[in-house]
Amino acid sequence: MSIDRRLMLLGLIGASGAMASGCGGGLMGEDSRIPPPSQASAGRVQSTDRTSFPEIGFATWTDMEPEYVLYPGDEIEIATPTAAELTRTQRIGPDGRISLPLVGQIMAADRTIAELEADASSAYASQLRRPVVEVTLKTAGPIRVWVGGEVRTPGMIEMNGDLDAYQAIIQAGDFLPTARQGEVALIRRGPGGVRMMRAADLRPRRGEVIALRRGDIIFVPRSTLGEVANFVTQFRNALPVGFTYALGGQYQNF
Repeated sequence: MSIDRRLMLLGLIGASGAMASGCGGGLMGEDSRIPPPSQASAGRVQSTDRTSFPEIGFATWTDMEPEYVLYPGDEIEIATPTAAELTRTQRIGPDGRISLPLVGQIMAADRTIAELEADASSAYASQLRRPVVEVTLKTAGPIRVWVGGEVRTPGMIEMNGDLDAYQAIIQAGDFLPTARQGEVALIRRGPGGVRMMRAADLRPRRGEVIALRRGDIIFVPRSTLGEVANFVTQFRNALPVGFTYALGGQYQNF
C-alpha cells in the first residue's frame, strides 16, 4: 500500500473515531483542547497540554532550533585520519545507512554528526589501533515535510526554498470542505529529538504564517485536535527514516 493511500485511510480512521465520540467531541473534550496559538507570542515557549495526549507524550513547544541530524540523501565525508585509505564520501541511503570499509553498514540517519562519529569510531575499534573518525556534511539532501488528514492529496512534499504551513496545504491540494482549518496540528522535532505539537490557525487570509522546518508534519483534523492521538498511534511506522522522534529516551519510527 502506498504512503499516500495510508494517509488517506488514516484520515478516515481519525474522522470515524471523532464522530463515534459525539458531535464535535473527537477523542477529547472541548475544554481539554490545545489553546489556540494566538495565546502565545512568537518566539515564546508554548505549552501543548501534554496531559491531553498521555499515550503520545508530546513535549512543550519551543521555537529553539535543534542540533542538525543527518537524513537520507545527505552527502557526508567519513574521514579516518589514522588510516587515510579508508576515507570515503558517500550519500546516506534511503534506509538511512552508510557502508564503511572493513566494518560494513551502520545507521547514519537521525544521528547528529557527533553521534555518527562516535558510532563509526566504535565500529572501527576492532580494526584500527586508533579508531578516530571525523564526519563532515558536504551536501544536505532533499528537505521534506508531510501533510496528512483533511487535504485532497496527502503525502510528502519536497521543500524547494522557504515554505510556510499554508503553502504546504496548497501543495497538498488544499483543504477538503470537512477540514478544521483554524485548528491544524503541527508536529515538529524539538531539541534532543523529542516531538512537540502545537495548534495552528491556517485559515486563508486570517491564519498564521508559520515557516516549516525539515521533517515537520502537518495534520488537518476533521473535527478536533483529539484526532491527532488516533493519527499518531496508528501512523508510527508509516513514515520513512528521517521522520523519527525520541520517545522515552529511545528512537522510534513516528
